[in-house]
Amino acid sequence: MTQAYYSAVLNHPLDDVWSLIRDFNNYPAYIDGVSESLIEDDKRGDEVGATRRFCYLGNWIRQRLVDHSDRQHILTYAGLEPLPYPQADGSPGESQAPAPTRYQGTMHLRPITEGDRTLIEWSVDLETEPADADRWRALFDSWIPDWADSLARTLDRTR
Repeated sequence: MTQAYYSAVLNHPLDDVWSLIRDFNNYPAYIDGVSESLIEDDKRGDEVGATRRFCYLGNWIRQRLVDHSDRQHILTYAGLEPLPYPQADGSPGESQAPAPTRYQGTMHLRPITEGDRTLIEWSVDLETEPADADRWRALFDSWIPDWADSLARTLDRTR
């Protein structure tokens, strides 16, 4: 098990940020590259156990909401199928792609009272083969800041 982690300050009140991300099915509204999302099982987007299927950069991914707290401003999701490592470009000398990984991600918001801002902590626990852990962590360490930046840009547009 390895973990990718990122934290950032969003220049928006916690309630504004939470209202955007608390609905598990709202991914296309704030993550660039997500073209559509749907809940498969007639549950609400804030109901633990809801399964979303979304298209990210042309790939369909399924995740289940495993924890959700309006009081603590936290949501946790788990991938339902192992995530394959993105295909390499075939450059000479490039090693074989890591084995697919299972993962669970958590988004946690905390208020920053100075300036009425929000701290977002986004972590992803990765269940990988030991030899693949560093590559998977590095990949998620590059993705999570992009997702947080996308969220920040969306919030900036809603001002």
